[in-house]
Amino acid sequence: MNKNTLIVAARALASFLLVILAAWGGMALWFQLPALRLPAVVVWGAGAVVTLALWWRRRDARMALPWLAAMVALMAWWGTLQPTHHRVWADDVSRMVTGQVRGSVVTLDQVRDFDWRSDTDYTQRWEARSYDLDQLRSVDVAMSYWMGPAIAHTLVSFGFADGRYLVFSIEIRKQRGESFDAVAGFFKGFETVLIAADERDILRVRTNVRGEDMYLYRLKIAPEQMRSLFLAYLDEGAQLKREPRFYNTLTANCTTIIFEMARRIDPGLPMDWRLLASGYLDRYLYDIGALAGGTDFEALRHKAHITERARAADKAEDFSARIRTADR
Repeated sequence: MNKNTLIVAARALASFLLVILAAWGGMALWFQLPALRLPAVVVWGAGAVVTLALWWRRRDARMALPWLAAMVALMAWWGTLQPTHHRVWADDVSRMVTGQVRGSVVTLDQVRDFDWRSDTDYTQRWEARSYDLDQLRSVDVAMSYWMGPAIAHTLVSFGFADGRYLVFSIEIRKQRGESFDAVAGFFKGFETVLIAADERDILRVRTNVRGEDMYLYRLKIAPEQMRSLFLAYLDEGAQLKREPRFYNTLTANCTTIIFEMARRIDPGLPMDWRLLASGYLDRYLYDIGALAGGTDFEALRHKAHITERARAADKAEDFSARIRTADR
């Protein structure tokens, strides 16, 4: 390969990197400057196109310097964007749960128990509730699908001897009027919130109100690990209350955060691509021997499918028992 060929290849590679940076910058401007998004993205994109054209025409890398300076300024501005607790939040994520531990009894200050009639029509209830960790009997993982087989929202439900279940869910903290946007989640579009809720609220709203498809799996987990995972959620809630954090669709989402908490209990848990493609988390849990209830995955998955049971149970007081009628 001669020298000219190497120069052209290097310029092509650098141009490709510039295009990637330009695309990233355009998306950052689009999601962070909603009032000016169109002119800002047009100007930014035009600057990148002009830079590339001049660079290739004049074969002078100095042509890229003004745009690179603009990129540095954009990155500096990006670093100033910080998460906050002070926005006008949607009602269902307006409060963050924290708890106090006295002996084996945990008292949570904000447990959500909404009565949902539709996604926009509901009765709000936030309650203080106490749970005895000595009475903790089970941990279930719920996976709720709304956009194909590769992506699911992951929730964890703790069952107690008195028949009560408490669900923890790491969610985006939407502002009033916002809806989830997976792409915006890459660009500091949402903060993170930890919700603690009654199953008849947080599972039912997904299956019966939003039309999502849900699976519920029992974890094979020792009592001391159940307790540790529950307390890890309390730690997560306390940290989020002290220091707001951006949600990230790839690296800090409902599944990866759970995995990091679980790794505090079992540091040997293996990394896996299915932690990112969260719709396949159940197969990952099966492969590492974390699911109870059988040796055949397809039979286990069929038994775990609770959508129709949840829709039939609807507002019944024994909602949690009914969705488990085909349980182990």
